[in-house]
Amino acid sequence: MRFVTAGRLRRLEREAEQAQDRARDVQAQADAAWSRHVRELYTATGRAERAEAAASEVASLLSGAVEELSAAQRELLLKDIEIRRLREELSRGPREGETLTVLLHYGEPHAVYASRDDAHADTTTHGIPADHVWTPCGERPPSASTWRCEAFTYNPATNGFHRACPPAPRTLEGAA
Repeated sequence: MRFVTAGRLRRLEREAEQAQDRARDVQAQADAAWSRHVRELYTATGRAERAEAAASEVASLLSGAVEELSAAQRELLLKDIEIRRLREELSRGPREGETLTVLLHYGEPHAVYASRDDAHADTTTHGIPADHVWTPCGERPPSASTWRCEAFTYNPATNGFHRACPPAPRTLEGAA
C-alpha cells in the first residue's frame, strides 16, 4: 500500500496540471492543423472547380472551332471542285452551238455572260427591277434600247461567236 502524502499529492496535482496544459497545447495544434487542412481543401476544391469550368469552356470553344473548321474544309473542297470544273471548261474551249449573252447598254457592249438569266440578274444592279419583263426588240437597232441582251452562238468554222438571231436583211431602195 502506498501512502499519499501532501508532497506526493502536490506533485500529482502539478503533473495533472502539466498534462492538462500539454493536452490543451496538443488540442490547439490539432485544431490548427485541422483548420489548415480544411482551408487547403477548400482552396484546392475551388481551384479544381475553376479548372473544371475552364476545361468545359475550352472544350465548348474547341468543339465550335472543329465545327467551323469542318465547314470551311467542306466549302474549300466544293470550291476546289468548282475551280477544277471551270479549268477543264476553259481548257476545252467553246463548243459548237454554245451561246453567250452580251448585255448592251444603248447598243454598246456592257458585259458578257454565260447565260441570258445571268445577264438579266445583273441588270438589277443597274436599276432594272427584278420582275422586269424582257421583250424581243424586233427590228429596232440596238442603240434604241437602254438595256438589251443579245445571244451569240459559237461557230467552229469561223472560230468565233455570231449573233444567234441575225437581223432580217433589209432591202435597199434603188439597189440593183
